[in-house]
Amino acid sequence: MRKINKIEPTLPVLPTRKKVAAYARVSVETERLHHSLSAQVSYYSELIQCNPEWEYAGVYADDGITGTKSNREEFQRLLNDCEAGKIDIILTKSISRFARNTVDLLETVRHLKELGIEVRFEKENINSLSGDGEVMLTLLASFAQEEITSLSNNVKWGTRKRFEQGIPNGRFRVYGYRWEDDQLVIVPEEAAIVRRIFQNFLDGKSRLETEREFEAEGITTRNGCRWVDSNIKSVLTNITYTGNLLLQKEFIEDPITKKRRKNRGQLPQYYVEETHEAIIDMETFEYVQSEIARRKELGPFANKSLNITCFTSKLKCCDCNCSYVRNTRTNRSKYTSTYGDTVITWVCGATKKKGGRCDSKDIPENALRKTCASVLGLDEFNEDVFLDRVDYITVMKDQTLEFHFYDGSVACEKWESTAGKDCWTDEFKDRQRTWMRKHMATSSQYSPFTTRIVCGCCGNSCRRQTQNSKTSETGKMSYWRCSGGSKTNCGIKGIREPELMEITAQVMGTPEFDGDAFKEQIDHITLVKTGLLEFTFLDGHTQTAEYSTKRKGCKWSDEQRAKFMESIKDGYTPERRKAMSENMKRIRSEKSWASKRK
Repeated sequence: MRKINKIEPTLPVLPTRKKVAAYARVSVETERLHHSLSAQVSYYSELIQCNPEWEYAGVYADDGITGTKSNREEFQRLLNDCEAGKIDIILTKSISRFARNTVDLLETVRHLKELGIEVRFEKENINSLSGDGEVMLTLLASFAQEEITSLSNNVKWGTRKRFEQGIPNGRFRVYGYRWEDDQLVIVPEEAAIVRRIFQNFLDGKSRLETEREFEAEGITTRNGCRWVDSNIKSVLTNITYTGNLLLQKEFIEDPITKKRRKNRGQLPQYYVEETHEAIIDMETFEYVQSEIARRKELGPFANKSLNITCFTSKLKCCDCNCSYVRNTRTNRSKYTSTYGDTVITWVCGATKKKGGRCDSKDIPENALRKTCASVLGLDEFNEDVFLDRVDYITVMKDQTLEFHFYDGSVACEKWESTAGKDCWTDEFKDRQRTWMRKHMATSSQYSPFTTRIVCGCCGNSCRRQTQNSKTSETGKMSYWRCSGGSKTNCGIKGIREPELMEITAQVMGTPEFDGDAFKEQIDHITLVKTGLLEFTFLDGHTQTAEYSTKRKGCKWSDEQRAKFMESIKDGYTPERRKAMSENMKRIRSEKSWASKRK
């Protein structure tokens, strides 16, 4: 019998259409003169939609942005859509439209290649997925980058030629003036603020004082922002306020990165006299510049708003070479400074800067003074002697100070902080005891026994310690033990808190322990020796009681005992019995041999 197979009809498989997008860019300088952005968008939209094998994915266009920048909004949106799988092919007019930076171009194309996305450059007829595509891209992108560099040099040449003629590069903004046509005109309200900034500086005020003064009066910049140190410094050093112009104070170092630098002699500058009306006369301006230089040389000693001491600018960090600064803070710990309720230390200045970090140790000022007195051979620290002899001090890692003297000699000395010992005065001890009595002993946050149990051997207070316990229902057990511990070696064993509460209730004659009644009747409890307590009542009489130090284990239930016996039986297997028997025979033979030898 013949075999017949039925052939089912198959539907034709339509080819998947590629999702195609285009990228267009127009720069302000030249391209707008030849080809508008709208024309590029229309061209690519029609080109993609007319191809039946393509699916229109949009046109991404940046208007008036140079190709050297990688933070173009539409360009970044194009890359994000590529990563989201919305695009298969990118069309662009030329390499220079896509990017003028060789590195950025190659990184972007390689990234798109990893995603399987093709980039087509129409002018150069390059396909990024082809074999020689990347080689051609590298060569042509280098030409595009050189083109932007050449264009930048041409622009710079034209700008410098205008500088030589005394023409500024555009209408720059300067506080106190506004532009009318091509002339700077004084703004009276702003000019008054400029004159006040100069007058404050001439009166001896620091820039910080002027900043605080303006903030208190609500005086703001042209943009409504707060006056800060950098703004005030810019006003004090701007020669434009004298009616003259200094051109090419800054320049762009690289046309690719667009990074601006201050002109500190790298390029020529052009000084143009009497270009506009002055706000500050030249004599005043020059005096202010000399005063700025003088204060800069003095450093922190020129700023009278700072708290200057003999150690200021003398301490240098061995790691970051920053000067140490004086740090005063209110003491919030149980200790107090020898200078009062504040702690004074010297810290590396790097830690005071935003985001700054340094591993160097802080130095207490009293330890610093003692160390300096020791190195100088003085009984007490003397500021005048220190300033006359010590040039600077390098703070080393191992708590060592390296003294550099004016005579060229160097000396090293270790410093040691004695803040804890120095602050533990009799006065502070009394204050601490009073606080413990009034707060710790009466507060509901603490146990009624706190501060009321004393070790009879060393005199230290006993503290509550909690540890894991299998016999306790909660899994924890609290003990009262001497706080001296291994330091005093008193050897008195502590007492369990439940037993202490039970004994205390018996001594007080109450059915159960009452914390409030305990505080009203008993002054303190003394651990006379291990196993013996002495209760001292507020009326003066005492009473002793014994306590147990033996470990208390919980009694086994019948179920636990049966389980234990069953585990023993299961453990004695025939193999184990045989091994134990052989082991005993060996032990007996060894004993017999040893007795015969004797």
